[in-house]
Formats: sequence, structure tokens, C-alpha cells
Amino acid sequence: MAHLDLTGKSVFVTGGYGLLGSWLVRSLLDQGADVTVLRRDITSRSALVVSGDEARCSVVSGDLCEPGLVERALGEYECELVFHLAAQTIVPVANKSPLGTFETNVRGTWTLLEACRLQGVSGVVVAASDKAYGNSDTLPYTEDMALRPLYPYDASKAAADLITRSYFHTWGLPVAVTRFANLYGGGDLNRSRLVPEAISAALSGRSPVIRSDGSPERDYLHVDDAVEAYLAIAAAVVDGKAAGLAINAGHGEPVSVLKVVSTICEQIGSDLVPDVRGEGPPKGEIPRQWVDPSLIRELTGWQASISLEEGMARTIAWYRDHPGSLPVGPPPRSS
Repeated sequence: MAHLDLTGKSVFVTGGYGLLGSWLVRSLLDQGADVTVLRRDITSRSALVVSGDEARCSVVSGDLCEPGLVERALGEYECELVFHLAAQTIVPVANKSPLGTFETNVRGTWTLLEACRLQGVSGVVVAASDKAYGNSDTLPYTEDMALRPLYPYDASKAAADLITRSYFHTWGLPVAVTRFANLYGGGDLNRSRLVPEAISAALSGRSPVIRSDGSPERDYLHVDDAVEAYLAIAAAVVDGKAAGLAINAGHGEPVSVLKVVSTICEQIGSDLVPDVRGEGPPKGEIPRQWVDPSLIRELTGWQASISLEEGMARTIAWYRDHPGSLPVGPPPRSS
């Protein structure tokens, strides 16, 4: 698999307090990188903080969209490599508050890219999404398919995707875009997401609620696999193989929402069963989507290795080890 020697490298990460970001930062630190994270809000409810890894990083406080902030940080810490993961990622929130989603996901992306261009960083990896493909009768998604988003979150990710690749084609910025499958894993503290809410419910003795009929299908990728994919893509960007490309990552196989929640109940060892309350997919969400991971395998040698059963076991174990980190807040609006 493509490998990048991170010893002593200065790396800047946005979104480091989120699910993927917290685990990516840990891996970067463990491999000897000097990591700087962008922190918009002070929070104790993040896996980055709970793990103690925040204390191992340099922290820049401020909003991604603040003029000059990222450029100054990249220059001050002499950052060579950038991972841009910061985003508003919740579909129902995007449907309710599209302007905030566009501000963060689109403006935030071009603000970061311009800073990277001006500072001449060696490699940038930007998180887009498989949602950018939109609803399609042709599956799995391949990277050469047109982006056809219909809803605010999907459109914001498609816009960020196109803007990012324009920075390579116009100015030669060494950047790649990721279109990953649905991520899950320990440390996801957002109850609006299917996996953490289902685990929280089952561990509390409640039947996990499914707001659809359980039939929507997704490709579920454990965060440990995702971290390895990001590092492999970064290596391929730096050596020129992946610069300017959009790259899928996932298992390449769909799994239904009902299967995911049933697996969680089985792993926890309870006699609970999913509480199915909906009909069809939730409004504003794509019913079936999964990606073809052939390109990332060809470019880097990466392939997903953690099964749904193993991934859920790891995820449940994390929440059991961190009972104070079980998701809190209102019940999810969709699943």
C-alpha cells in the first residue's frame, strides 16, 4: 500500500474534532507527525479531547471561513500536508439550514484551498462525499460518473468537489478529493446518526428506532479503514499519482439500514429488535448508494478489511469503554 513517511512532517487538519478527524489525528501523531488542528468551538465532547490527543497537537482557534486565518496558520507552522475534513455533515440539518451548510462546506473549502495555494503546500486531501453523485439507477458509483446532487448537503459537497479539483487543473495545487462511503466508529457523538444512536439505545435497553422502513442501503466503512485510505491517498497525491483526482473508498457492497441496526443488537447481546417506524426512505435522502473502490486499490493498494460485524464490535467496545461519551440530545429525525 502507498506509504508516506510522516516523521517530523507538519500536518494541518480541519475537522479534527469529528469522527474521522479524531482518529486520523491520532494516527498522524503516532507516526511522528507534528499536527496542528483547527478548533472552532471549545468542546469536551470529542474523541480528540477524550483520548488526550488534543494535548499532543498545536491548536489554532477560529472559524475556517475567517479571512486569513488558515493562511497564517499554514505559514506559522510551516505545514506541508493538509487534510480538510471540516464540514456540516448532517443531512436533516442541511435541509433545515441550507445557508449555514453552504457557508461551511463551500466557502470553507475555497478559503482553505486558496490558503494552501498561497502557502505552496505539498499535498492536500479534501473530504467530499459519495452523496455528491446523487440518486442513480446505475450502481455502484464510479469516479467518472457525473455529479447530480438534488439536495442541499449533496449539492454543497458536489460544489466543494468541483472547486477543489479546479485548483489542481488551474494552478497545479497537489490535491485529491475523497468520495467515501458512510463512516462509522467509536467517538461519533452525534445522536442524529444511525450507528451511535442505535448503539446508545441498545446499551440503554431501548429498541433502536428506524425512521425509514429499514430498506435504504449504504456502504458502511469503519473509521480505521477510512484513516488508512486517507493516508494512502495523501501519499499518492504527494508522489503525483492521485493529484487532481476524485477517489472513492468503501467495501463496494450495500448493506441495509435494517441489517446495520440488527447487527448492533446482536453484537450487544440483547433480545432487542429494531423498532421500524417509517415507510420507504426518509424524504430528502437517497435510497440506495454504494461506491466502486477499484481506483483507490489500483492507485495505492488499499482495500477495506474490517467487516461490518468486526467494525460494530470495535465501535460498541469504544462506547462501553467511554460511557460518558454516549450520544445525547434529541432522538434522530431519520435513519
